[in-house]
Amino acid sequence: MFEEKKRETEEENEGLDESCYCLTEKDVLDLCYDDGNWINLPQKRARVCEIGDHLDHNTDPQPSGDTDGNASLGGGPQDADYYNLPSLDYEVESLILARFPRSEYWKLCFVNKRYLALLKSGEIFKIRREIGFKEPSVFMLASGETSWWAFDRDFKSRMKLPIVPSDLCFHSGDKESLCAGTHLLVSGREIDGIVIWRYELAMNQWFKGPSMISPRCLFASTTCGTSAFVAGGVGAGANSEVYDTAEKYNPESGCWDPLPRMKRRRKLCSGCFMDNRFYVIGGRNEDGELTCGEYFDETKNRWELIPDMFKDDPVLTCHSPPLVAVVNNELYTLEASSNQLKVYLKKTNNWKHLGPVPVRADFNRGWGVAFKSLGDELLVIGASSYSCSGNCMSIYTCSPDPDAFEQQWKPLDGGRNRLSHFILNCSVMVA
Repeated sequence: MFEEKKRETEEENEGLDESCYCLTEKDVLDLCYDDGNWINLPQKRARVCEIGDHLDHNTDPQPSGDTDGNASLGGGPQDADYYNLPSLDYEVESLILARFPRSEYWKLCFVNKRYLALLKSGEIFKIRREIGFKEPSVFMLASGETSWWAFDRDFKSRMKLPIVPSDLCFHSGDKESLCAGTHLLVSGREIDGIVIWRYELAMNQWFKGPSMISPRCLFASTTCGTSAFVAGGVGAGANSEVYDTAEKYNPESGCWDPLPRMKRRRKLCSGCFMDNRFYVIGGRNEDGELTCGEYFDETKNRWELIPDMFKDDPVLTCHSPPLVAVVNNELYTLEASSNQLKVYLKKTNNWKHLGPVPVRADFNRGWGVAFKSLGDELLVIGASSYSCSGNCMSIYTCSPDPDAFEQQWKPLDGGRNRLSHFILNCSVMVA
């Protein structure tokens, strides 16, 4: 069995770069031991075979403890015959690899063909969902950039995405983005009309489509798990009517499914997911500005109206859609006219002020500012209110407290990511 396993691994490694990233014995132990506890792997997957064929044979173990040369775990220097060590079963090995930070996945592509296939098939992301090990990533297109950038949660690492293979009309026009599972969807206008380009994280590649049932722009959108919702907006025509239609995207099937029509037609509105419902807030239609909101209850398959949900927001000409985000099932908004953070009080249908936000949302009436939920934190990106950073973006996060009058904002980035402070598009992917 050992010789057969060894031959399989040699075939997997055939043709790979000699300087590829390999797992050492210490890497395996570190991955199995997390925060003082051994990873609790399902017993049915805890079958152990050989370990040597997945270790770096050119790397000696780093011993500590005994200095007399005793050959014991943690002992002094010794000659290591890794082929005599037991190996991890493929299923257990996959569970360990799924716990790698996403920013390190590019290294796994060079280990062997099986790891490459595990990534490109998207299987590793399914495993991450099963074990509840997910990380948020921020996908962003800033003014003056031709490519999207992907950042980790702490903005300590970033990756430049391939350029979208679209036409000049798409690249120079307004776009809207949302995430569904490991798909980043970007909607915009090409010469022939409104299209969607889809970036698949596993493949690190852009694909065209699928188009919505009713192609639209200036719509509300939100993400729930691996699904995405859109509602409202307008069509591509110059005199297109404002929509009251809604759709749901399923990345597994790659299809859009229709939802019931909303109670109000609306464009330039915003969406969020709270209390297991898809909320659509604000916007405008042929009758003017809308202060009402509404939500779609999937269990009842119908929309419910919320009168005067956004009545306290000062109405500005040509303002952006409402800047909203949900953290810990609480709805927050950044008021563009005053740079104030507010939380929605569900019981009274009112908003409470929580102090200033450290970016100038009032510079362009809310346009160019990213205001998103980042796990259990709020994320805001834009021109800083506190420092003279020129045209470079400033990034802040906070763990919002609805009972506090001011929030403790933490600056990120430290000047490493020198992009424009005017953010054209921003979406958070959790995978």
